[in-house]
Amino acid sequence: MCSRPITPLETLVRILSAVAIAMLLLNTPALAAELTGTLKTIKDTGVIKLGFLSESVPFSFADVDGTPRGYSPDLCLRAANGIQEQLGLQKLDVQWVRVSLETRFDAIKTGAIDLECGITTNTLSRQKDVDFSLMTWLDGANFVVRDNSPYKTFSDLAGKKIAVIPNTTTVWALKQALEKSFISAEIVEVHSHVEGLEGLTKGTIDAYASDQTVLIGLAVAVSKSLKVRLGDKQLSYEPYGLMLRKNDQDFRQAVNTVLARLYRSGQIVQIYDRWFGKLGKPNEFLVLMYQLNALPE
Repeated sequence: MCSRPITPLETLVRILSAVAIAMLLLNTPALAAELTGTLKTIKDTGVIKLGFLSESVPFSFADVDGTPRGYSPDLCLRAANGIQEQLGLQKLDVQWVRVSLETRFDAIKTGAIDLECGITTNTLSRQKDVDFSLMTWLDGANFVVRDNSPYKTFSDLAGKKIAVIPNTTTVWALKQALEKSFISAEIVEVHSHVEGLEGLTKGTIDAYASDQTVLIGLAVAVSKSLKVRLGDKQLSYEPYGLMLRKNDQDFRQAVNTVLARLYRSGQIVQIYDRWFGKLGKPNEFLVLMYQLNALPE
């Protein structure tokens, strides 16, 4: 029995279907070519290693039971789920690794973590050693003083002690702000937010400088034991991103694909509300940042 001849229309439909499937494969980072770098390691091991900070409330911190929580870990979990789907893995084991503001860069470069879920500012100098995802937050450096402190403005800190964590963009911003304002103050290095707040409590420092949203989160977290007041001057522009290894384009593309979809769909608002809802709605600059990074497929 002879089969009927294929009509020109059916031939066209088959060709178009084949083209559509090919385009779908090419637009999926995990399938565009042979896997390399971090994506290959994740595919082979079924593990993704995410770094988090322990005390940068509400961005990245450890819960009372040690569980990583915060805005950035939530974004990283969404990225991990998206990568699992892109790679076609039935299961992906998420391994959380605690890092600090001082160890986060080495953790990325040595492969101890694949993605850093913290409060790292994307700068040109840092791009020489590491890479970053699409922007995840906009912030700026500021300072806090005790609520009963006589220091109300940035200029009041002339001759005073201002604590800051070394190797952060806040150090540079603080020095620049002091220089531009012709203010002479003593910069005191501390190694954690807790140490900075303890200095305020004991009176060994007069102010503690860090990113403004982090300071607000810390103020809320310690409000029962220490009352602090935010400074009157934002000292810098801080664009956050999720940090990853240099020259790993496919992995960065996979992460950015998830973030862009979160921004386009509006699901980012749910994540924002979970961690920053008490501060009100996202400001116009943050909304614009989400819109600008909601890249089309």
